[in-house]
Amino acid sequence: MHLVRYLSTGGTSPCVGVQSGDVIQPLPIPSMGALLALPQGEIRDLAGAARGAPAGADPMLLPPVDGRMEVWAAGVTYRRSREARMEESASAHVYDLVYEADRPELFFKSVAWRTVTNGEPIGLRRDSELNVPEAELAVVVNAAAEIVGYAVCNDVSSRSIEGENPLYLPQAKIYAGACALSAGIRPAWEVQSADRLTITLTIERDSRVVWCGDTSTSQMRRTPRELVDYLFRGMEFPEGVIVTTGTGIVPEMSFTLHDGDLVTVTIDEVGVLTNRVLIGRDRFAWLAASNRHEITAAPQGAGPDVTPTVPGRTALAPGSLTAARGSRQ
Repeated sequence: MHLVRYLSTGGTSPCVGVQSGDVIQPLPIPSMGALLALPQGEIRDLAGAARGAPAGADPMLLPPVDGRMEVWAAGVTYRRSREARMEESASAHVYDLVYEADRPELFFKSVAWRTVTNGEPIGLRRDSELNVPEAELAVVVNAAAEIVGYAVCNDVSSRSIEGENPLYLPQAKIYAGACALSAGIRPAWEVQSADRLTITLTIERDSRVVWCGDTSTSQMRRTPRELVDYLFRGMEFPEGVIVTTGTGIVPEMSFTLHDGDLVTVTIDEVGVLTNRVLIGRDRFAWLAASNRHEITAAPQGAGPDVTPTVPGRTALAPGSLTAARGSRQ
């Protein structure tokens, strides 16, 4: 089961539903933010009681964020991340300090409207020389700070900009196409052990694999619960929040993403996220042009196996609903 936002064929307003197999059952809730305003028990009851006419053929899956929801991220939560940040940075000691510190590194990543999903492009800055995907487990949290579910995240980042000065982190992390989330949220009550999930990253170029790696959430220095508790110390999230938990997979310094690369992140029991790389802010103008409720043309060649037909969004090819659910159910 996955909680999803979607657009029915011929529809003009996004809906929220429960995806099981290739079938999506609608929920009587107006938005993902409205769903995450509820206690976890009510969300579970709603999901379990989902009924009604299925969404129909070829619904379009949307990012699992809307309204006042935000995406936040954690940094340096794996030993490999600490090593990579220290290798690239002119101020290496700060990453060693934050890895060992009680307080984690937490930073804002994206508003809902700038977030992309499976089958849509991810972006690189034109003023960055060294860029990498960051494969991460994303924790979906409701307004009461309860962990409701999990998603797959690609926290696309500029290593050269952050490496020049840690204070440039917002420019290295927050830009058009830098935040991708899988369309489905796997409910927390269906994931056996979130602290032992395998995460795999694969990068293809010209139809061949040029880089791959994997890690496990068992290698995290901090627990998702700890990250959520620190984030909620200073503010509220009335429509919920998604917290990405950092990466343990970082390519060597000689590797950088290229325009046209195909990046796939897979997390066992959670899902799969696949995106094509595009360079430049201008190629993401469609994000700002659409309010995600209007039907507008999506960019041609935006990603793998897509049909450009929608509200700033791209319809997945036949069979993608199944593929997007991940390697284990």
